[in-house]
Amino acid sequence: MSYELRHVFASLPQMERGVTKVISGDPKGNNFLYTNGKCVIIRNIHNPSIADIYTEHAHTVTVAKYAPSGFYIASGDASGKLRIWDTTQKEHLLKYEYHPISGKVKDIAWTEDSKRLAVVGDGREKFGSVFLWDTGSSVGGVSGHAKLINSVDIRHQRPYRMVTGGDDCTGCFSEGPPFKFKFTIRNHSRFVNYVRFSPDGSHFATAGADGKIFIHEGVNGELVTSLGGDVAHKGGIYAISWSPDSSQLISASGDKTVKLWDVGARTAVTTFNMGTEVADQQLGCLWQNEHLLSISLSGYINYLDKNNPDRPIRTVKGHSKSIQCVTVHRSDGRPYIYTASHDGHINYWDAETGENDCFSGKGHSNQVSKMVVNDANEVVTCSMDDTARYTNINKHEYSASDVVKMDFQPKSISTAEGLTLVVCIGQVVLLKDKMKVFALENLDYEPEVGVLNPAGNIAAVGGSDGTIRLYSVQGDTLKDEGKAIEVKGAITDMAYSNDGAYLAVIDDKKVATAFSVTDGYSVKNEYYGHHARPVTLAWSPDNEHFATGGMDMMVYIWTIGDPDKRIKLPDCHKLHHVSGLSWIDANNLVTTSHDASIKQWTIAY
Repeated sequence: MSYELRHVFASLPQMERGVTKVISGDPKGNNFLYTNGKCVIIRNIHNPSIADIYTEHAHTVTVAKYAPSGFYIASGDASGKLRIWDTTQKEHLLKYEYHPISGKVKDIAWTEDSKRLAVVGDGREKFGSVFLWDTGSSVGGVSGHAKLINSVDIRHQRPYRMVTGGDDCTGCFSEGPPFKFKFTIRNHSRFVNYVRFSPDGSHFATAGADGKIFIHEGVNGELVTSLGGDVAHKGGIYAISWSPDSSQLISASGDKTVKLWDVGARTAVTTFNMGTEVADQQLGCLWQNEHLLSISLSGYINYLDKNNPDRPIRTVKGHSKSIQCVTVHRSDGRPYIYTASHDGHINYWDAETGENDCFSGKGHSNQVSKMVVNDANEVVTCSMDDTARYTNINKHEYSASDVVKMDFQPKSISTAEGLTLVVCIGQVVLLKDKMKVFALENLDYEPEVGVLNPAGNIAAVGGSDGTIRLYSVQGDTLKDEGKAIEVKGAITDMAYSNDGAYLAVIDDKKVATAFSVTDGYSVKNEYYGHHARPVTLAWSPDNEHFATGGMDMMVYIWTIGDPDKRIKLPDCHKLHHVSGLSWIDANNLVTTSHDASIKQWTIAY
């Protein structure tokens, strides 16, 4: 019995309005890096569905940069901690750890020999530090700023020069090593968001919230020119990235455009219009070999096309907030994974290629708690916005009419034989033809989870009192015939096997229990293993195994006939709870998590 990780569909960058997102490239040109929550995400630039996730920081990671050698990555977090770790091995072993500043790390720069690092950001006594990578001993100071530093870069050639930009609306130019402050640059009237040297070291550029870009001499720091006359963009500029030959650069702005500049001519060659919504503001960019990337406030990663500036070559979508639930459905024989997140987004993924998109139109406005696919090829979802929705799988677009407003917040949804069972706070509701036909109210228990058996004639409702009540479905009503079964604690999830022979239940006392339906719901087996509350359960299509996952970050695959025959997937989403499970087939399991990523595992029995 074994398992192996087959695919990782990574999260998008975590974005914040008005805050630069540093996205950095790999010296070998294959990958690019960004952060989301406690994760550093490494993605293949040619095929972004290939990804690797590094999760070792205890706090939110804010920036990550490859060393010029390509062998190490330095990543900094919100507490001021910096980790330098190996990129060549799957384990990503930690090489060194430092605490250079006392607040959030905003940017990192390496010298071209990969021996020295500058780290800047927020802090109590200083806003930056520059030191040797292997001993941590100082090689000068980062001084001259009165407020937090947003950006730093070091010239890639000797003589080394360092430039920084900060919230005090200035840039600072230093010479070194050891790095010493030389002079202040006072061209910008608002925050300086980004500073970068050209790859050949001849110039550096500074970009600010005032919409301006200034070009300076690389060695002596003298101002050469500004781009685009008075202002380069109508909005603040959050990032710039030079072309490999140092003759051009791209800039990303809050005015929802990216511009490509000819630095010698000081003019914009191309303007990429990224949209009209607030979510289309551009907060990060990267020019790596032939690829031009920008990041929107939505978290979408855009591959820009110089020949067609209004239409990106591809847009990488996904989730940037924690995923709450998942289900799998086959369309024309191909498996698709449907995921829904904390902010109400629903995405669908081709399980083989990782190609994905989101449902269009106006959908849920709050966290989606549960989702299933019914017999009519609809994704049925319930959300904290107090609605249940039916969305046609083939259209991939929300329908304004197929929404049922609930009286109370729904927490669980189940479908069978044209019926939908919705469990709300203090209420159990039966829907038929997208209308409420029956409700159980004034209950003497708090219902948590409800499931219909595959035949659609029994509704099992699990309560916070550890009791599962079995109602018979008669026409359009639920009838309480006094049948109930007990488990060890409050029920967190349950499901019938696909053939209806078993009901599996998990509870907050960390126990999984399987009941044999044909033997009058007698206990078939109990399964122990979780260290913390399990929250999600899914039956394998083979009806012999079921998977459970939860707050201990583990997934167990249990064998119905033998509680000792189990497969344990430890740390399947490191440092993050497992939030959803679904099977593609009897040997392929999908897991989702609060890290906003999706993983597929091949299981061998």
